[in-house]
Parts: sequence; C-alpha cells; structure tokens
Amino acid sequence: MLELTMASVSEADAGATAGMQMADAPSEPGAVLRVGRDRAVCRLVTPDDWLFVSRVHLEFLCGPDGTWQVTWLRGTHAEPSSEVRLALQGHSPQPLPYGGTAKLPQGGSGELVILDRTGPRSVNVGFYHEL
Repeated sequence: MLELTMASVSEADAGATAGMQMADAPSEPGAVLRVGRDRAVCRLVTPDDWLFVSRVHLEFLCGPDGTWQVTWLRGTHAEPSSEVRLALQGHSPQPLPYGGTAKLPQGGSGELVILDRTGPRSVNVGFYHEL
C-alpha cells in the first residue's frame, strides 16, 4: 500500500500546515494516485487558485512488480511555474525534472515538495510505501 499525505502551506501559514489531506492505494499493478487541481481525477487536490500546481501535477503509479514510481507530468507550458524536489528517507532533497520520473523505495518513505517560483507557497506530499 502507498499512503500519501498532503499539506498546502503559504506565507500566511508560515510554521503551520493548512489543508492536510490523505489518500492511499493498494500496491497492485496499475494502481494510480494523482495530485493536482482537477478534482475529477486527483485524489489529493490543491486550492483552485494555486496555479503553480497543474490540473494533474504528480502521478504515482504502481508497476507490475508492486513497486511505485512518481512522475511530474508535463503540462501545456514549455516551462513550469513551479519546482519539484524529492527527498527520500535519509537523503537530501533532489530536483525532480519537469516530465521526469523517479522510483520510490519499497518499504520506504519520503516527501515531494512543489514550490511556487513566484511566491512563498508550497505543497508538501509525504509518502510511505507499506510492505
């Protein structure tokens, strides 16, 4: 099972988390969890006015062997208005390239941080892969 938690944080909320949400999915081939603004397809949804997060921004996909990967989906713009950083348990955060994919460790945890390039706002998505 992959468990996700998401918190939206703005300058006004400095030091506090706002809008905490949770979602999970079994580690079965083809299982998908999405993060973005589109309530029709995303299990974790950011505020509608946070345009630095795409309609469908991150996609977590379970492969045929039960391992998970995350992809920063490319949107309609050539350049994104955000940055995404991936921090795996025990490692420093690393940039996730626009359109890039990273495998998540089995039985591991970490966090993806979507940073607004125009202001002090972020979306923090924690993950835990339960074996």
